[in-house]
Amino acid sequence: MTTRPANSVVVFDFETSGLSPAQGHRTIEVGAVLLENGRITDRFQALMNPGIRIDNFIENYTGITNAMLADAEPAAVVMSRFSDFIEGHNLVAHNASFDQRFLQAELQRLQRTSRHAFSCSLLAARRIYQTAPGHSLAALVAFKQLPQEGDFHRALGDAQMTAHLWLALLDDIHRGYQFSDMTFATMQQLTTIPKRSVLPFFQALRRQKEAQSLPAG
Repeated sequence: MTTRPANSVVVFDFETSGLSPAQGHRTIEVGAVLLENGRITDRFQALMNPGIRIDNFIENYTGITNAMLADAEPAAVVMSRFSDFIEGHNLVAHNASFDQRFLQAELQRLQRTSRHAFSCSLLAARRIYQTAPGHSLAALVAFKQLPQEGDFHRALGDAQMTAHLWLALLDDIHRGYQFSDMTFATMQQLTTIPKRSVLPFFQALRRQKEAQSLPAG
């Protein structure tokens, strides 16, 4: 799946009761958008009842209250539907390691496994937007003047804005580095290289593409 175009992915976000599933924290809301050929073609959003109370900090930070969660579907029901939504797709999140841990923990509760490939818009932005004043989602939305769809710290709003950021990254790679054939695997590679190596990375990709286009013999 990693050889697929980078502009065809599911971009998602979790709101959670804390920072670590290893400490018993749970997902309380999921939001996601499906990108196909650079266009949003589907959305997924749901609150989920994790069976635990959330503290005042999380209520104030997200705007999600214990009363809202009490009326929500059980986490197992929502995560089962979300697992179907992401089936067969590569995944993108802002600070993806955080969301990946929670996804794996929630799916394990359902005795499902996540075999999805992940990429991180935060790590990509640190390499492409090195002069940005910050690399939080809010800072990058302001820096790139991206559409502000929904509220920050609500799952669907964050997922939609991350999708716009992801597409802006691909567009700026095309404009700034003259490279348009970004696969998901190439974006994964980009997030692992030193910042000083971004230009040589794309120069090498262009040379490789040119060599492949030469006639044999």
